Amino acid sequence: MSIRRKSREMALQVLFCMDVLEDDSETLVAELCYLLEPSEKVRPFGLELVKGVVEHKTEIDARLAEISSNWKLARMDYVDRNIIRIAVYEILFCDDVPPRVAINEAIDIGKRYGTQKSGAFINGILDSIRQRYGSREAETEGMAGDE
Repeated sequence: MSIRRKSREMALQVLFCMDVLEDDSETLVAELCYLLEPSEKVRPFGLELVKGVVEHKTEIDARLAEISSNWKLARMDYVDRNIIRIAVYEILFCDDVPPRVAINEAIDIGKRYGTQKSGAFINGILDSIRQRYGSREAETEGMAGDE
């Protein structure tokens, strides 16, 4: 399993606890990192994802609400909701993560930690996000062709 996959799983565990406890304090993050004991290679990207999702949660959730009109955020499973938040953060704000990678990682993590239907549900939401808000991959490919 790749370091980034482990980082995403760590971020999921932290964000899940924050969501359930309705607590996004740095103290809770520090306590969870102590309990989870992520390796020094896993921790930086995992914490970047946690921090990014927390900082952009309002925007991420607003975009999710637009896309998932049939599913209120509060009705989504905690696991699915936080996997989706991580992937949306990566799609919208992480220039070093191709959207396709963020989506595939989210689907795989959803299959591992969610329900039988999580993979398809996550894929549907994230594909809609990618379609509605564009893809940096298309922009990057277009620029490469112009050189």
